[in-house]
Amino acid sequence: MTYTIGLDFGTNSVRCLIVNTDSGDEHGTAIYEYETGRAGIILDSSDHNLARQNPADYIKGIEVTVKEAIARAKKNDKQFEPSDIIGIGVDTTGSTPIPVDARGMPLNMLVNFKDNPNACAWLWKDHTGYAEAAEITELAAKEHPEYLAKCGGTYSSEWFFSKILHCLRVDREVFDAAYTWVECADYVPAVLTGTTDPKQIKRCRCAAGHKAMFSDSWGGYPAKEFLSKLDPKLGELRRTLSDETLPIDKAAGGLTNEWAGKLGLPKGIPVAMGAFDAHLGAVGSGIAPGKLVKIIGTSTCDMVIWPTDSDLADVPGICGIVDGSIVPGFWGLEAGQSAVGDIFNWFVNYIQPGGASEGSHEVLTEKAANLRPGQSGLLALDWNNGNRTILVDQRLTGLLLGQTLHTKPEEIYRALIEATAFGALTIIDRFEEYGVKINEVINCGGIAEKNAMLMQIYADVTGREMKISRSSQSCALGSTIAGAVVAGKEKGGHESVAEAQAAMCGIKEQTFKPIPENRQVYQELHRLYKQLHDAFGLADYSGTLANVMKKLLSIKEQQQTAIA
Repeated sequence: MTYTIGLDFGTNSVRCLIVNTDSGDEHGTAIYEYETGRAGIILDSSDHNLARQNPADYIKGIEVTVKEAIARAKKNDKQFEPSDIIGIGVDTTGSTPIPVDARGMPLNMLVNFKDNPNACAWLWKDHTGYAEAAEITELAAKEHPEYLAKCGGTYSSEWFFSKILHCLRVDREVFDAAYTWVECADYVPAVLTGTTDPKQIKRCRCAAGHKAMFSDSWGGYPAKEFLSKLDPKLGELRRTLSDETLPIDKAAGGLTNEWAGKLGLPKGIPVAMGAFDAHLGAVGSGIAPGKLVKIIGTSTCDMVIWPTDSDLADVPGICGIVDGSIVPGFWGLEAGQSAVGDIFNWFVNYIQPGGASEGSHEVLTEKAANLRPGQSGLLALDWNNGNRTILVDQRLTGLLLGQTLHTKPEEIYRALIEATAFGALTIIDRFEEYGVKINEVINCGGIAEKNAMLMQIYADVTGREMKISRSSQSCALGSTIAGAVVAGKEKGGHESVAEAQAAMCGIKEQTFKPIPENRQVYQELHRLYKQLHDAFGLADYSGTLANVMKKLLSIKEQQQTAIA
């Protein structure tokens, strides 16, 4: 038996998974909740756009979770031995860049910057650089439209250069102290392999291509001259960024003796190049051409791959088209929604409808499941954290329409879920509009597993069967697949990602198929959602919204009559 480790660095915690490379059986797992900030996130009550993390939590999380996962694997399988672990894979959130000094040390670990959030990791959901993102988009549109063509036409505040440029504008001391900025997905493998010298750190294809406008076709990252027009210091930073990026079937290096001793693992075992959690979640869910994988969590990421030898148009509004970013040999296409689970948590934890006993996710879900589509008369927009796809506009906000003096918490809860389903359909429609046919939808993440009502609504709204990845830890499983591939067949791993997926992935038996009568109502509601989407999201919208409220009431009355 041989095994690999997957380390999954999420928004609030890191988890470790130990998997059998032949069967995908999960032998040991452990979770470490980040200790710094609120649920692991450093926030600022005066700026809702700010979200940072402490890189020290990442390092502690490695040691805590690997040791605990090994202990559990030994308990679960008496034949398991840590010496049979042949490789490690890593996934993280992103874009989550970290300012590091010339030794590769995160700046917030230095005494001078230990209490400065600008010296921490800039978490994916940090939107403080929204003005800088607009500036980057405007300059690229004028001088290098090719930079934008492969990232949906608009550069986002969630991404690499927006955050760095914002730091330069608001905290010159931190910017000047940083030798370079390193994505979390590159930092963790560098730590494990002892390659923290910024000149030696290998950059992953996933992060650079989707969030930092990297492409071999124009020589790597954006040109120094382009970045210098944004700020000369940003142009100087370009020299610290590699001209090469690597996919997940390449190793970042071997596990150092020090880390092998700490963790009780064989020294020198390969550590795969990192990637974002959603990308490796797609791998762990069995992504293949024609299969859309939805990673549903605090936000969603929608992942598709397409053969590089087939024609593929640039798709406006998505988060990138990158060669080899998900699976080597295929274009990786990423889209997503900036908030999904975060919206439901906002309603439950901030609004607190009905108090602790009546306002929990479980109670609201149970009550909302008894409602028919359209029965509430409500319609919402899912932009509480801006719009990632297809509008790429973080200056948009959420909306709830149709409430009356009789509106109940469970009706609002269901309307919020429906809004995220309409957002999901908008993404599917955009892919297919540009020739990327979606034949199958696979979901992963805790929400997909635990909330059958949500999955049924998604099926009814999209008109597609919703399947669920077999593993409850698909992102970590994807990382174990990367670990198995870099270990190689001779060591008990696999020759390719596809071969590893065939052995280690699967789908749950329960699926959710569209209910025709629900689908019909949701088609009416989707037309109204589309009106709101275009009216509030498109500058050139010229229609009217005068019909929306009255149509919602009409649908509501029809559904109430059907119940009676």
